[in-house]
Amino acid sequence: MCGIVGAVSSSPVNQLIYDALLLLQHRGQDAAGIVTQQDRRFYMHKAKGMVRDVFRTRNMRALPGASGLGQVRYPTAGDADSEEEAQPFYVNEPFGIVLAHNGNLTNVEQLHAELTSTDHRHINTGSDTEVLLNVLAHELESVTRGKPGLEPDDVFAAVAGVHRRVRGSYAVVAHIAGRGLLAFRDPYGIRPLCFGSGTDGTVMVASETVALEGTGHTPERDLAPGEAVFVTLDGAVHARQCAARFSLNPCIFEFVYLARPDSVLDGISVYQARLNMGKTLAQRVISTVPPSGIDVVIPIPESSRPSATELAAMIGKPYREGFVKNRYVGRTFIMPGQAVRKKSVRQKLNAIASEFAGRNVLLVDDSIVRGTTSREIVQMAREAGAQKVYLASAAPPVRYPNVYGIDMPTKDELVAHNRSVEQIRQSIGCDALIYQDLAAMKRAIGSLNPKLDGFDASCFDGIYVTGDITEDSIARMQQQRIQNSQQDAAA
Repeated sequence: MCGIVGAVSSSPVNQLIYDALLLLQHRGQDAAGIVTQQDRRFYMHKAKGMVRDVFRTRNMRALPGASGLGQVRYPTAGDADSEEEAQPFYVNEPFGIVLAHNGNLTNVEQLHAELTSTDHRHINTGSDTEVLLNVLAHELESVTRGKPGLEPDDVFAAVAGVHRRVRGSYAVVAHIAGRGLLAFRDPYGIRPLCFGSGTDGTVMVASETVALEGTGHTPERDLAPGEAVFVTLDGAVHARQCAARFSLNPCIFEFVYLARPDSVLDGISVYQARLNMGKTLAQRVISTVPPSGIDVVIPIPESSRPSATELAAMIGKPYREGFVKNRYVGRTFIMPGQAVRKKSVRQKLNAIASEFAGRNVLLVDDSIVRGTTSREIVQMAREAGAQKVYLASAAPPVRYPNVYGIDMPTKDELVAHNRSVEQIRQSIGCDALIYQDLAAMKRAIGSLNPKLDGFDASCFDGIYVTGDITEDSIARMQQQRIQNSQQDAAA
């Protein structure tokens, strides 16, 4: 999960891209980068850290130009501690291309081998983004060899070549020096990407509509799965479907947790999706714990608030804010390392004792992944005086690793993997544990856009929409994850 943005304007875009990245900061806090173009030259600054820390006044002044792109990074492949792997990436041939991407390539080892042995390209990092950039560069070079210039048809032919070779999830924004801005989405539409425009003629693409609206632009539509949009430097927009086969199967975890509630993804309001999830969760709660045994409903900040609000209304119990969040601590789900994550829970949340004392409380969380955070929070509720602590998850049990750009742990780290609900409850330490029903959740969210072909819900059901994921490939990815974790710990 990363956040990407690109813009073509008639005025400098450095501040615009910076502001958009601030609005997408929730999608990645590991690193940030911006590249702009002026007179066919790229100007880039990127580093580890959050947007406000990476970019100082001197850095912004060194980013001239009326077109460019940016990214906030949350590492799912490569070396999380390497500043070399901050995005965007650059390659000088053909034309000069910079690229940032959100997602995760699942055939990166095969692509790496092809690039180095057959395409004669050099890969300098462990990042799948660098691999994706070089695949695009090779395809673009192939279709333009012997031609005097670059036409939109050439760009779309190159993207079609990328679709034929690349597997996995990818929402991409790239800039071709002196030509224009390119954005495209994988043939399953797993990761989100939309575009819009401003009253001054600026054209902008971003991971979420909030980045468009928050910078004064009007969202026009989502990119279709497999579609590419090429914006020339005069602001002309060209679009084409570049995939031979495509279907719209967005990642359902975007609606559960990842996206901001004020965004609209693939025609679905994230906020409304979470309200609907609260309705279906309420039915599960009623069948497990009689509402008469619940005194108060308390969300675990922040993604669970809409679901908790709707659930409380459905069961007729008061909704209360029982935890105060320290907004200046990183999100525990994104923070690397189990020890750091566990330590950060109590730094991040503090209980309001008066909302717990002597009560039977129903805590509502957006999801339960490792169980470490849930265990700590249940203990905090007991220490604050709760008589009984029930826990409801707005998402079903997370039983399988995600391979499409979410930093899900290995199977053995998932608290729900190969465990019954009762075993999970005992591990977490709550008095009752209620999970969302997967089919009900799909209906609740899918009803908001009947044009969807389905969802990628692989972390819940183990069904990977790209069709190329096997037990062996998951094992290889998990082994790579373990090696990366060991390298991080050693560093």
